[in-house]
Amino acid sequence: MSRTRWRFGLAATAFLVAAGVVPAPAHAEDATDYAITVDPTAKGAKIDDTMYGVFFEDINRAADGGLYAELVQNRSFEYSTDDNRSYTPLTSWAVDGTGQVVNDDGRLNARNRNYLSLGAGSAVTNAGYNTGVPVEEGKKYDFSVWVRAESGTTLTVSLQDADGSLATARRVAAKGGWAKYKATFTATRTSSNGRLTVASSAAAALDMVSLFPRDTYKHQANGLRKDLAEKVAALHPGFVRFPGGCLVNTGSMEDYSEASDWQRKRSYQWKDTIGPVEERATNSNFWGYNQSYGLGYYEYFRLSEDIGAMPLPVVPALVTGCGQNQAVDDEALLERHIQDTLDLIEFANGPATSTWGKKRARMGHPKPFHLTHIEVGNEENLPVEFFARFKEFRAAIEAEYPDITVISNSGPDDSGSTFDTAWQLNKDAKVDMVDEHYYNSPQWFLQNNDRYDSYDRGGPKVFLGEYASQGNAFKNGLAEAAFMTGLERNADVVKLASYAPLFANEDYVQWRPDLVWFNNHASWNSANYEVQKLFMTNVGDRVVPSTATGTPSLTGPITGAVGLSTWATTAAYDDVQVTDADGDSLLSDDFSGDASKWTHTGGGSWSVQDGQYVQTDVAAENTMVSAGDPNWHDYDLKVKATKKSGKEGFLVAFGVKDTGNYYWWNLGGWNNTQSAVEQAVDGGKSTLISKAGSIETGRTYDIDVKVRGRQVTLYLDGQEWGSFTDDKPAEPFRQVVTKDRKTGDLIVKVVNAQPTAARTAIDLGGAKVASKARVTTLTADPNAVNSETETPVAPVSSTFQGVADEFSYTFPANSVTFLRIKQK
Repeated sequence: MSRTRWRFGLAATAFLVAAGVVPAPAHAEDATDYAITVDPTAKGAKIDDTMYGVFFEDINRAADGGLYAELVQNRSFEYSTDDNRSYTPLTSWAVDGTGQVVNDDGRLNARNRNYLSLGAGSAVTNAGYNTGVPVEEGKKYDFSVWVRAESGTTLTVSLQDADGSLATARRVAAKGGWAKYKATFTATRTSSNGRLTVASSAAAALDMVSLFPRDTYKHQANGLRKDLAEKVAALHPGFVRFPGGCLVNTGSMEDYSEASDWQRKRSYQWKDTIGPVEERATNSNFWGYNQSYGLGYYEYFRLSEDIGAMPLPVVPALVTGCGQNQAVDDEALLERHIQDTLDLIEFANGPATSTWGKKRARMGHPKPFHLTHIEVGNEENLPVEFFARFKEFRAAIEAEYPDITVISNSGPDDSGSTFDTAWQLNKDAKVDMVDEHYYNSPQWFLQNNDRYDSYDRGGPKVFLGEYASQGNAFKNGLAEAAFMTGLERNADVVKLASYAPLFANEDYVQWRPDLVWFNNHASWNSANYEVQKLFMTNVGDRVVPSTATGTPSLTGPITGAVGLSTWATTAAYDDVQVTDADGDSLLSDDFSGDASKWTHTGGGSWSVQDGQYVQTDVAAENTMVSAGDPNWHDYDLKVKATKKSGKEGFLVAFGVKDTGNYYWWNLGGWNNTQSAVEQAVDGGKSTLISKAGSIETGRTYDIDVKVRGRQVTLYLDGQEWGSFTDDKPAEPFRQVVTKDRKTGDLIVKVVNAQPTAARTAIDLGGAKVASKARVTTLTADPNAVNSETETPVAPVSSTFQGVADEFSYTFPANSVTFLRIKQK
């Protein structure tokens, strides 16, 4: 690269810095030199409009108390210990006077099992979600309730918080059998701590007590919370995958009926979720709460249509996963679920004269929803059993709806025996598309930009249905952005991709990280969201082939101390021996004395008992103790390990630098179903090698780990269990170039995930371009996290005037930058 080109580029950047339109670059000595070469004459992969989408699962209270705009919690008194051990039918309610929840023949309908019997002169108050019922001054709120009051009653309905009334109270006269009554409130003050109270002058039965903001997304009744739906719409997603996730492949596959004894712990089944809301089933949510199904399949289809996205539903395959791992062997039940899936397609696409199309039309949507893709199953850990059932689903769907793409999956991990078996079955059966899921460390995402470069171009296409890098800091977004450049480069293989999960209510969290965070009155975008939005709104239609120089790096040997740990298990360790490559002793401990050589950095309870080092807390997770020198390298670690009790096996660590950086051999992990070597980097773990297998209780195992340079070989009871070489570079500088057919723009997308600026010579290969580019930059401290009150990670728009066939640009440290360059 010529000195002249560098001088021009740095001068142009200096001009922009002076104008205050781009972040100032690091000093020259803090920058690394790169080159990007673009070949505009070559034709890269076509990128479908649907490539990037969102995955909605009711986890972290994403539906009730989240996207579903209902403000009353447990509105139908259906909460149960089946949902959560702490629940009762009056959870979130307080009765003043006399009132009890009743389950008898006087109920509203067979599927709505419970109702509240309220005594004369009594009242009931709902606490809402988070801190209460939120209202905004001047906004309207629609109240409704189903009442049975044979002798008649007057209901007084009020909204208040600790400071007094939030709206003028309403009186509703009710008499006779079950009927729905309505009222409207206009809030006189703004509060997020409101309470809704219903008082009855005479004895009455109440059910489906509801309060909805009038201002829902698209102003739909039974609608969606506006700010959350707008955040989804702002992404312009190509598809919406729903409803799960673990909701689909856990629990009973029976229906909600008398025949199943009103089974509460069921898989998500679409027919439970349509029709009038008071007739929809209730269900125990896998994530530890109740789901009302007020937000159901019809609402998912409507949301997809409203935001211009392709609906992509997932149906149960009758093989459970997410730790349950059972194959349902019931041919009649399998046939029923297959027919349900065919009926779902008719509900989505059938004419209003068809059986299920008529039901859709009666709900308010005569026109079809244009369903084109459907997924069968989710993360099944039993690939053979799953695939046998998948083939029956696929055959039935293809026979009746040959234009529908039927999607399979490859289990819950990015590699391993389940993944390999599932992929082979999918390839052999010529499946159209396979769903992959993985949640790994930022380092894994930086190391695996080339993951799909070697995939079979003639094999099944990939749907990356769930992925995230285990954190919501900007460094996580940077790693995901680097990985996404590889997804786009391989858009001929990776046809669909969605980060997961989508939503998290800050007071009801089962899973981290998440794309959008919220409470009952506010929502905010994570750093990851800003990355996703930048990619999703600047996709382009085709990849323009490009290459980039890499980052100079020197990789030394694996270094670190050694460690012992457990996970939901008690275990005993003995005879720890660490020797260097020449056989000289580095550490020897038979625990005949104390454990002074070991440092306890995790949870649990460790003590020396009968010449063994024992961890005795069966519930504790990651109980790490470590010993030795973090500078050790090229050594052998030998130890005897015995599982005493609990769900899993034991963990032997090596390469231990600190509490967030280590390797461990996880023997009998994942509920004692498989063993794997995991690498932790800054607290985020990724799997390097895994195999199916379990650990026996009471049996002593001989473990031997040999570390040589970057290679590790593992022996179990004298037999080689496996080996790996950890020498893949975590490249921080990644790029992809795409072309937008509509605008003619070249979109140069560059990720610089390092603490130094990247001075980059860009060669557009003779392309005739305008001199001005529109620039969008995300840059922040790598540990920056967006919150309700602070948004350090936000896009900055600017203009760059120095574009030419050959030009230079300095990409800031820790940044994602998109240059939109017009072609002449």
